Amino acid sequence: MTLPTTSLGTTGLTVSRFCLGTMTFGLQSDETTSRAILDTAAAAGINFLDTADVYPLGGTLETVGCTEEIIGRWLKGKRSQFILATKCVGQVGPAPWDQGSSRKHILDAIDASLRRLDTDYVDLYQLHADDPATPLDETLEALDTIVRAGKVRYIGVSNFLAYRLSRALGRADVRNLTRFVSVQPRYNLLFREIERELLPLAQEEGLAVIPYNPLAGGLLTGKHNLEQGPTAETRFTLGTTAERYQDRYWHDREFKTVEELRTVADAAGLSLTTLAIAWVLANPIITAPIIGASRPEQLVDVLKAIEINLDNGLKQKLDDLTAEYRKGDAVR
Repeated sequence: MTLPTTSLGTTGLTVSRFCLGTMTFGLQSDETTSRAILDTAAAAGINFLDTADVYPLGGTLETVGCTEEIIGRWLKGKRSQFILATKCVGQVGPAPWDQGSSRKHILDAIDASLRRLDTDYVDLYQLHADDPATPLDETLEALDTIVRAGKVRYIGVSNFLAYRLSRALGRADVRNLTRFVSVQPRYNLLFREIERELLPLAQEEGLAVIPYNPLAGGLLTGKHNLEQGPTAETRFTLGTTAERYQDRYWHDREFKTVEELRTVADAAGLSLTTLAIAWVLANPIITAPIIGASRPEQLVDVLKAIEINLDNGLKQKLDDLTAEYRKGDAVR
């Protein structure tokens, strides 16, 4: 398999068509398993790695930073071969300023991430979420400072509403500050709301789109059963994140849709996993879906999606089947 590459938005940076998400490293996956996942991804041609200072997912203040440390040790001697992305904003300490997008926190957070990752710079530094308590100008000035200092090459956002991202882009342009080049939203067959405003904004502004949760936290693998309850050692039962993922996806409506999608996948001769990822890739606005795993073998069906070109009929069938997820949450 030869993994294709693509440009990161309108920048001159080239990245692999898949981005490896690492939030399982250090909790769901021990270091040995995490390194095996990284080895498998690298062998498949993935050169784009995404992490965050608060990872591993589902952890506590005692585990924050563990994922970056694992990646830093694995990258030793081969840093130049990979595009490395990380994030800040989440809570990483007990003090009230150990979170958010204030100048203080951003300057502290990038230095801490660089130490853990054992590198002089990150290629893409992202705001993990919007921080309405901090003026956008303060945040943009702080990000501009670390770019000019050479600690960061590009900046992006995750989990931003379209209107806030639009305002941030406008403020950066007016102030002649470093501009966001990417957006990292949640996107999958069971969550399509971003098609309404965020994706059109990204297309118009030339932003890279790096969606996370393309498999809806694993629900779109088809391995879960509503009657049996959340599966052990998955995101639906994982520490501090279990409630969030159950609220997102563990509902009758979603399970009904998964069964309908499974029928379509069987008819197409594909696994549900492969079909779900291929649908995300088929959207021309998408740059590189973030794929993750808790074991290296889980990447097999995901990677197959790069070889699938959905015909118009199959793509339309999937679009029609999941159209309600484009409109927002229905009343349950």
